[in-house]
Amino acid sequence: QVQLVESGGGLVQPGGSLRLSCAASGTIFSIRHMGWYRQAPGKQRELVAHISSGGTTNYADSVKGRFTISRYNAKNTVYLQMNSLKPEDTAVYYCNFYGQSFGSWGQGTQVTVSS
Repeated sequence: QVQLVESGGGLVQPGGSLRLSCAASGTIFSIRHMGWYRQAPGKQRELVAHISSGGTTNYADSVKGRFTISRYNAKNTVYLQMNSLKPEDTAVYYCNFYGQSFGSWGQGTQVTVSS
């Protein structure tokens, strides 16, 4: 059974940084395309960034140049480095597969950007 566990969220001031982690189990992680998604209150879940099994990355326009997605297959982990955070980045962040059927959604990690 696939399990995805996100961590690393918190409260940060505008302009600050956070690094999110997502540990995957129950799947052959190295062959999975992975994505980071977020859901703000009252909004639909949206794709923030994704990384292919080979390491190719892509970003939503709203985070391009500020966020970096990476992966470490030896630890079955995908990361999201978030810099220059803005209040509009406030959301619950989730990881899941990209371009494939979703695995079970984890609980996510809350990111709040506020002064």
